[in-house]
Parts: sequence; C-alpha cells; structure tokens
Amino acid sequence: MEEKKKILIADKISPSGIAWLKQQPTLEVIEAQGTPPEKLPPLVANAAAILVRSETRITREIMDAAPKLECVGRAGVGVDNIDIDAATERGIIVMNTPSGNTIATAELTFTHLLCCARPVPAAAASMRAGKWDRKNYSGTELHGKTLGILGLGRIGTEVAKRALAFGMKVLAHDPYLTEARAKTLGIETATQDTLYAQADYITVHMPLTPQTENMIDATAIAKMKQGVHIINVARGGLVNETALAEALHSGKVATAGLDVFTQEPLPPDSPLRTPPTLTLTPHLGASTTEAQESVGIEIAQAVAQVLNGGPICNAVNMPSIDPRSLQQLRPFLALAEKLGTLLEQLAPPRVEQIRITYWGTLTDYDTLPLSRAIQRGYLRRVSGTHVNDVNAPHLIKRLGIDVQVTQSNTEPDYKDLLQVEAQCAHGKTRRLAGTVIGKNHSPRIVSIDQLELEFRPQGTLLVTETRDLPGIVGDIGTHMGQSQINIANMALSRGTDANDHAIAVYQLSGTPDNTTLQRIRQNPAILDARIVIA
Repeated sequence: MEEKKKILIADKISPSGIAWLKQQPTLEVIEAQGTPPEKLPPLVANAAAILVRSETRITREIMDAAPKLECVGRAGVGVDNIDIDAATERGIIVMNTPSGNTIATAELTFTHLLCCARPVPAAAASMRAGKWDRKNYSGTELHGKTLGILGLGRIGTEVAKRALAFGMKVLAHDPYLTEARAKTLGIETATQDTLYAQADYITVHMPLTPQTENMIDATAIAKMKQGVHIINVARGGLVNETALAEALHSGKVATAGLDVFTQEPLPPDSPLRTPPTLTLTPHLGASTTEAQESVGIEIAQAVAQVLNGGPICNAVNMPSIDPRSLQQLRPFLALAEKLGTLLEQLAPPRVEQIRITYWGTLTDYDTLPLSRAIQRGYLRRVSGTHVNDVNAPHLIKRLGIDVQVTQSNTEPDYKDLLQVEAQCAHGKTRRLAGTVIGKNHSPRIVSIDQLELEFRPQGTLLVTETRDLPGIVGDIGTHMGQSQINIANMALSRGTDANDHAIAVYQLSGTPDNTTLQRIRQNPAILDARIVIA
C-alpha cells in the first residue's frame, strides 16, 4: 500500500478545509498550528506540503529541513512570509488563494474609507470616556468626492463598484487597465500624477514589489491635494510609514486608514501610533468568517490536487494558464519534454544557448508551459535535483545556458511545429523538430538537423550519422542480431548532395552493450552512433 503524503497545518485555517483534507484517502494531516519557529524543522521532515496563513515564515532553513516538500499553500493572497526564491530553486510550488478574500478586503477598504469621512472610532472612544462632543467629530460625505484607486485587480474592482454606489467619481491607475474595461466599469483611467492631483481619497491595491515599495512616499504625498485621505489594506511597505505620519501631523493628509504594516505586529514605538486622525487595524483584511472558510477550503483543495498529480492552480512561482489554452496545449507538453530530453543527449558538449521556435496555431497561445517542459526534459538526465516546471529555468540558467523563444509567422509543413536548437561552442548546432499527429495526438519527431524523418520518441533509440553509402543499414542490423536485439522500427533521411551524409534512428528492443557500439563505430562510414533514451 502506498504511503500517504503528509500535509502539515502550520497556521490556523478553516476547520472545513482541514476536515476536507482528512477525508482524502491519499493524504495524512498533521495539525501543528502555533508551533514556534525553532520547533518547526523536525515537524516538516516528512511533509509533502505545508499550509500557512501569514504567521508562520517558511524560510530557506525550513525548506532544507523538508526534503519531501512539494508545495506550500498560503490561505490568503500575500506570500511575504514565504521565501519564493528558495522554493523556486528547490522546485517547490508556492500557491495562494487570490480570490477567496476579495470581498472581505474590499469591504474593509470601504470601512476605512468611511472612517476617514466620518471619525467614528474617535467619536466612540470619546463616548466611552463619558463625553458628548458632537462638534469635534463632524465629518464629510463621500457622495461627489473623487476616489483614486492604485491597482484595479479583483479587490480594486470591487472597491470601485462600491464607490460608484456611494456616488463617488472613480479614477484608476493600473498599467493593465484598458480604456474599454474602464468604460465598462464606469470609471476613468489616470496617470499616477493625475490621480494624486485630483483624488480626495486614495486607496492602494497593488502587490509589494521593488517597483511598488514606498510608492506613496513624501514625494508622492507632496503631489496630492491638501487634506487628502489615504487607505492601505493591501501590503505593508506600499506606503512609507514615516512620510505618512509626518503628513498626518502637518495636516497635508487629513486622515488615513491602515490594515497592513512594514513590520507586523506593529511595534509599540511606531510613529503610526501617535496621529489621532489615523485608524489602525491589525491586518484584518481576510478576517471574516466567510473569507476564512473560502480560502481554507480553496487552498486545501489546491494542495491536494497537486499532491495527487493533478493540475496546479494559483501558483506564484510558475506560469498559470487558462483552461482553454491548457486544453489546446496539453498534447504538446509530452512532445516538448521529449524534445528537450533528446536534445540534451544528441547535442555536442558545452551548449551555450537553446533556441525554441513555434509555428502554426501554437503561436496563438501562451507557450510558456511548453518552453518550461522543454527545459525540464533537457535537465531530466543531467540534474541531480528534482526537476519540475518551477525550478527548470533556474537550473538551466545555473548551467550557463541562455534560452531564447521565438514565434514564426512562416507557414510550416505541419499544422503545428515545435523546434529546439542547441547552439554550442565553436559554432556547432543541433536541431530537432516535432509535432503531434492523429486522433490520439501522438508525439512525433519529424526532422533532425533539417533532414526530414519521422519516428516516435519512445524507448531505446540508436541514432547514427553516416556517409551516404550502401551497406550501412545491413551492417548495423547484423551487429544488433548478434546481440539478440531486435530493430522494432527505423527512420532514415538522406541529404540531397552526393557527398552528403545520412541520419538514421533505430528503435530497439533492448540496449546494446559498449562492445556492440564499438564494433558499429569501427565502420569508417559511420560518423557517429549513440544510444538515446527517450
């Protein structure tokens, strides 16, 4: 009986998600919520997956202690607590749940927006102190004001819908937002500077990257209206906290609302604790019953799917592909991996570059999964590390091999064609092309070094390069017969010139020993003969 794969629950996730995992016959659940970091390494030693929220940090050291780790699931959006680079190097898939807390986060954004317009937290504190101070806690209406949204993804879009319902004008800045989509949503596109200059309220909904870190700093705030309101429930670090605190004290920023911080928990001496017009919440974006239920079940199902060999959803360190494109490209994934494997075995030493070219209807799709499958196939025999779509590009780069991908608009001889070419030192090259044929989409190699031939890339293959002379095929057949090896199939291609060479591929029933290969190579007409395992 096959051993069950272990899933370590390191943070508190939805009981429904855990219950669902426990019902899976191939999985074993280990609950270790709240385990201190120093006690985590022994627990992850046999874990195939780790589920976290934002509390537990999955560091390089944790991954080193988990040799069986296949994936890390984050019940939520942000993956700041996971070392993505280390996971990618090790081929560990990191997944999140980008849609499960969309509504909860959008509603919290609007809660902060309303608290900026009407000082409800301060008024409530005054009432608890025994006061009745209506004069000092008057506010403004959102109706008729301009909301600037930085980042119009899922959450930004939901915030925009709510702002429109309140009668606000919405400006949005997002490099991927088209005018057509903005028109459909009933909002306007704007540059960052235009948004800063015109917005009464500004909310940010972008990922934290080197390009977006501290995007709202003193320089950005200086471009804003006097008395602007700023909200951030996305990622700590998008808003420069020192600059915001100073702007709140000076009155340049009238009010602000923050749910996320550069350092969490927020230090007691943080300058953010002093401005009276700043509303703070302790990272509550996804803290609703509905959101936790949703992301808990979503990440449980996604992780189980990966561990059971199914498709990968919402991975942050490998390409995602829509179901329609995946359906069209799926028959070519096996071909792509075979091409990579054959190229590695047939190419001369010191490959410096791999060129991948797509023809036909393949050019209509995102072919990144195919390019990764080629790299995975190339590394299958040469890398001592577990190779998958996650770490293949990293490992190829570490070998010093540059990968170039192009799409050709010339008409191929086949409906779809995929070509790989190894460019080596001293100008040597090796080129293979393939396609899929028939109702079963069977992979076929259709050319080697631009010589046309067709064979199935499977099993043990003898690949020969010879002078185009008679008797060579018979000689090879004799040696194979003496070794009790049958030739199941054969493909041959000849050059067009009299002095040209020929390439042949023999599909064998077994693997000949070195003595047999040496005898074959003794024929002066045989330029190269090598065994290739497809």
